[in-house]
Amino acid sequence: MEKNRLEAFSDGVIAIIITIMVLELHVPHTTELAALKELLPVFLSYVLSFIYVGIYWNNHHHMFQAVKRVNGGILWANLHLLFWLSLFPFATGWVGENHLAALPTAAYGFVLFMAAIAYSILQNKIIARQGDDSLLAKAVGGDWKGKSSTVLYLAAIPLAFASVWISIGLYVLVAVLWFVPDRRIERVLNEDKA
Repeated sequence: MEKNRLEAFSDGVIAIIITIMVLELHVPHTTELAALKELLPVFLSYVLSFIYVGIYWNNHHHMFQAVKRVNGGILWANLHLLFWLSLFPFATGWVGENHLAALPTAAYGFVLFMAAIAYSILQNKIIARQGDDSLLAKAVGGDWKGKSSTVLYLAAIPLAFASVWISIGLYVLVAVLWFVPDRRIERVLNEDKA
């Protein structure tokens, strides 16, 4: 089956996720600058999560440029990824509202970890469908960024109970690794057209 409906549905879900996250930012009831200070943890967790959702949307878009057709396994793997992404607003709100407490910070990391696992499953399903010589398989290669991200998330979860700031630092580090769009797929697609 064609991939267009999957991409459109995924784009819609991701847009809703961002909308739900921004609705958690409540306007202060006073005009004093001190009122914004109380919102800072909520705002910063929103910014980090917005960046993460943007990274997933961007990489999802690039990945599906290398896909021609999808099957049921890819559809379910995509839904699995969207499930974990849909938990971003909850995890973001919990971390922000509790001013970076250990358990919410660890839970945030667990959601990031599971989203990374789900993305890897989707990527592997696509490669399995298209073959080891597919454009996506060539572009991904050893996938050091995906594997190292997963390891960093996994390390950050228990570290949240020792030092929330180390845990948050690891989440930010992974976001920085992925902030620049993954050019591997674009490069392989351009080489294939040449």
